[in-house]
Amino acid sequence: MKITLDIPQIDLEKLIAPAIAEPRIPLYGITWQQYENFIEMFSGHQNLHLTYLQGVLEIVTLSPEHEMLKTLIARLLYIYADALDIDLFSCGSTTCKSQSTNRGLEPDESFCIGDRKQFPDLAIEVTVTSGGINKLEIYQGLQIPEVWFYQRDRFTLYRIKQDGTGYTEITQSQIFPNLDLNLMAQYIRPDREPEMVRAWRKFIKSNEI
Repeated sequence: MKITLDIPQIDLEKLIAPAIAEPRIPLYGITWQQYENFIEMFSGHQNLHLTYLQGVLEIVTLSPEHEMLKTLIARLLYIYADALDIDLFSCGSTTCKSQSTNRGLEPDESFCIGDRKQFPDLAIEVTVTSGGINKLEIYQGLQIPEVWFYQRDRFTLYRIKQDGTGYTEITQSQIFPNLDLNLMAQYIRPDREPEMVRAWRKFIKSNEI
């Protein structure tokens, strides 16, 4: 099947050779089938993320800074979970979508706890540039239990309400109730990644947390 796109040339150039950190190209009036076509067309392009909410599609080119941050966060979580014998299943940036709620996106990082499920228990979003579609609205439609946003050296956490109608900001993860994310954030230094990973592993081991 041949897929064609009607995107202005100037917007395509922003995606291919971005002049800003993470350009966002919004497209409106996109049907679910067209969204599926976009997913197929951009499969394999790991530096692009698609975010879809009820007819609005946003295409984002991910910056090197973004990729370094999200990878380091995942490495630190793996170390923590392994030290505490927590069964952490990586889901990465696998597309999460629901036609019934007309929503879909690719988390920066995501994980299932205990066993694999249709959707992850935890999604993590790294924000380098603000703006764009409200991702919590999408996660609410997917019923993702917990979402973390990392921006400007700190985490902001959200837990879905019991009735599933939205999210409440929380100060402590319910998935990792003993994990001090303010402390872990101090080790998120991509320019010193090997050093930070070793230091975090040593800290976890010595403190038995």
